[in-house]
Parts: sequence; C-alpha cells; structure tokens
Amino acid sequence: MSNPNEPAGISPKAAYQLLQDDSRAVLVDIRSSMEFLFVGHPKGAVHVPWIDEPDWDINPEFVTEVRKLLLGGVVCADNDGCAPIVLICRSGKRSHEAGKALLAAGLKNVMHVDEGFEGELNEEHQRSKVGGWRFHQLPWEQC
Repeated sequence: MSNPNEPAGISPKAAYQLLQDDSRAVLVDIRSSMEFLFVGHPKGAVHVPWIDEPDWDINPEFVTEVRKLLLGGVVCADNDGCAPIVLICRSGKRSHEAGKALLAAGLKNVMHVDEGFEGELNEEHQRSKVGGWRFHQLPWEQC
C-alpha cells in the first residue's frame, strides 16, 4: 500500500511511457540550472529547480511554479483523476523530497523517477552506467 505523503517511485521507462500515454502528464526536471543546461535533460521536460545556485536553498516558489504548470493544480476530473506530475533529478533523491512538498501542498498524483536522470554512482564513481534516464537511452538533449 502506498503512503499518501510520499510520491510514488516510477522507473525511467515507465515514466516515459506514461508521458506518451497521458497528454496531461507533465515532466518537471527539478535539478539546478547548471545541471539542466549542461548535463542535459529529458526532451520535453519543464525546468523548475528545487534547489539552485547561487545559494543552494530550497526554491520558496517551487510549489507555486509547479501549480502554474497545472493551471493552479485544478487539472483533476472525476472520471480521469488528476494530471500526473512526474519529477526528475539526478538520482531520485531530490525529486522524492520535492514530491513530498507538492503532496503536502495538496497536489495529487505526484511521482518521481526513482533512478533519476543519471542514476546512482557505479563502483568507479561514474553516473549513467547503472541506471537513470540516459542509461535507458530515453530521449534527452543538452545545450
């Protein structure tokens, strides 16, 4: 049974499929501006940083900015439920925390990509070798 205070974890491939199947779904990349631009990001992702330079503080407007993506968070229909919000970060840790903040603010149907964009470090301290959006060769781009 899932915890209503925790965002549901979803694999990169399942997230990509959800985004293909549900036109209401939104993919929000919550990494820093530098990560989003220079490391790359999933194609079609909207950038709303959770924590960003220069101070690395939690974005006080994060929930508001995500609500704006969803027309105030009212994209819910009785028969279809609420529009899926899929969060992605580097490895799934920040997106989990950001998802909890969205749920606490009353948003629903919040998920996070449990492997993130780059996945965990392998034994040689490299990312994108064990898991993540890029590892699974899902569409992405960078500046």
